Amino acid sequence: VQLVESGGGLVRPWGSLRLSCKASGRALKAYTMGWFRQAPGKEREFVAAIRWYGANTWYSDSVKDRLTISRDNAEDTVYLQMSSLKPEDTAVYYCAADPVMRGSIRTYQRAYDYWGQGTLVTVAS
Repeated sequence: VQLVESGGGLVRPWGSLRLSCKASGRALKAYTMGWFRQAPGKEREFVAAIRWYGANTWYSDSVKDRLTISRDNAEDTVYLQMSSLKPEDTAVYYCAADPVMRGSIRTYQRAYDYWGQGTLVTVAS
């Protein structure tokens, strides 16, 4: 599976941005999809994840109510809609694919077998 993120850029505080992650090589519906981010000088952290059927999602506490993950299995694309962005949301955002689709959604990096190259989001005035 190849994952390619897009949609990053510079946005002002309290602004919005939508990231996309396009998959190729295998149907996206075979995976639980997640978003992670890595801020400058910090460890990569979990942001959100979604089951293939889209009804089951999970968010980190730091982004809950501001970020929404969704997916379009027909288009093999997963999205991260971000709103009310803060400077501390500045990071490289990565999408990733976890082959496990049952049980609790996994939030640790080693659960995800495939990763995109990342897209940079900068929140600044």
